[in-house]
Amino acid sequence: MQTDFDWRSQPHTVIERDGVHYTLLGTAHVSQASVDAVKAAIASGEFDAVAVELDEQRHTAMNDPEQLARLDIVKVIRENRIPMFAANLGLAAYQRRLAEQLGIEPGAELKAAAQDAKAHGLPMHLIDRDVGLTFKRAAERLGWWQRLKLGSGILASLIVNEKVEDDAIEKLKQGDMLEASFSEFASDSPALYDTVIAERDAWMAARLRESAGDARHVLAVIGAGHLAGTAKHLQESTDTPTDILARLAKLKPKSGIPWFTIFLAVFVLGGFALGFWQGGLDVGSELVLYWLALTAGLGALGCIAAGGHPLSVLAAALSSPITPLHPALASGMLSALAEAGLRKPTYADFLALRDDISSLRGVYRNRVARIMLVFFLTNLGTALGVWLGGAKMLGRLMS
Repeated sequence: MQTDFDWRSQPHTVIERDGVHYTLLGTAHVSQASVDAVKAAIASGEFDAVAVELDEQRHTAMNDPEQLARLDIVKVIRENRIPMFAANLGLAAYQRRLAEQLGIEPGAELKAAAQDAKAHGLPMHLIDRDVGLTFKRAAERLGWWQRLKLGSGILASLIVNEKVEDDAIEKLKQGDMLEASFSEFASDSPALYDTVIAERDAWMAARLRESAGDARHVLAVIGAGHLAGTAKHLQESTDTPTDILARLAKLKPKSGIPWFTIFLAVFVLGGFALGFWQGGLDVGSELVLYWLALTAGLGALGCIAAGGHPLSVLAAALSSPITPLHPALASGMLSALAEAGLRKPTYADFLALRDDISSLRGVYRNRVARIMLVFFLTNLGTALGVWLGGAKMLGRLMS
């Protein structure tokens, strides 16, 4: 055990509040020195509780490598959680590339903090916000074009195995895994910075206050990029932790009325009716055929590109003309459910998933990864069909 390492040589600050001394130890997520500092600080006996910049999901993933093998992929599809599942896999793929490139597991110091706290019999608190919640709040504040770039970046991270850029590695040396990960998916954005960094500073400060309990000397292991912000919130915030956490967990309520779907349905069905009324059977039939051919054809093409089963391709073709007009259905969902039923993922597929997504060949070989590709590419094909079909219909009616 490393006990002679001077952990105070690493970035840190001490905040006293409400009779509790909080020592914020700023770490780099790709640094052996940070791992040694964490181990030495916990072994020093100076602290009676440890807080770690992890959420429950990331902590479980670090300590339970077979967690994925217990996943119900059909339930994930039906609950429309494929995008969030893909985002987590994209983060895992990114971390794996970093580990291979740098020779150290990203976040090893956070894992060491959680394990050593338990080994020394100290209370251990997870103080970071759930990564899924952070992703949702970030997506809410992005425009449709930025969301498209973010989504396509996540999809690309699953099938492209390229070297991590130097600027992303520098961000990790400054200490934040999510900031470095998101920087690969989208260009610099104040909304992304605010949700990925600034909001989490306030969240972790509130969680530290909330979880302190009877402890009087708390060691908080956080990325160096969060050190100044978390210290400021910890020292200056006057709101209660409960109020802060509630505010930073709030999501915009979904509209009860699916306006876009209603508009699209009125446009498409109204266009058909107008075509039959103005141009008779020939024009009306032509518009219907345009819509069916473009949506069904491109939806099926997306499924084919994903390597879907022939019956999954058929499901994509049959559902693509209809699902854009229904607020609760998506062609990608139906084709992915068909794929999951026709090619049921095995236990081995789940165990190999994190390795397989590091290469394009592995993605197509792994049944879980291929189901996700079927979901995304079918939806993408259908969306292209909707836009092209709508434009064709508009042009024909105006001619």
